Amino acid sequence: MRLDTVSMAIAGLILATAAPAADFADPAWPCVQRKVERLSVGLMWPDPPLSAPEMSDDTAAAVDDLVARLSLRRIPVEDLPPRVEAFTKAHGTDRTLLGHVFAQVFDRLARTRSEVMTGIEDYSLDQIALSRRIDAARGEMDTQMAQDAPDFDRVDALEEQIDWDQRIYTDRQRSLTYVCETPVLLEKRLYAIAQMLAAVAE
Repeated sequence: MRLDTVSMAIAGLILATAAPAADFADPAWPCVQRKVERLSVGLMWPDPPLSAPEMSDDTAAAVDDLVARLSLRRIPVEDLPPRVEAFTKAHGTDRTLLGHVFAQVFDRLARTRSEVMTGIEDYSLDQIALSRRIDAARGEMDTQMAQDAPDFDRVDALEEQIDWDQRIYTDRQRSLTYVCETPVLLEKRLYAIAQMLAAVAE
């Protein structure tokens, strides 16, 4: 597969993954971004299988270092090409070797992405439970106020609980946009790294 074809395919996959397509049938997935549970390494790297090549101890250590740096999310993608260039100057541009590098990066970031998605689902279920708690408290407060002699102490306690729970619920919803972007950002990073390595692989 030619590099320009690879680039076009990767760009298309990024757009497809990032496009809003919420599945409201899944209450555990609150994000507007489409839920893709597992990523496929074969869609990102054009030459599977990605078997580990024979390499010296020096090259293996360099691979471990490069994989760690490529996987580190606080290093911007635009800062990665010089690190890839330094690696290829020292250890070559063999496609199998660079495919092995990508496979290791993929395993790390895909695992992180799965953990993040599990956290998002737990987050959503907590929000659902909190929403039900708020609704139940409102229902009880309405029932109390409909009585001839309401228990105003109980009403005050319910009102305080509702205010507090509502504040927590709202604060969590505000942070949901950022939380939901994390899997997409990880996908984009993987696609960018695949493209970066494929561009120099021979």
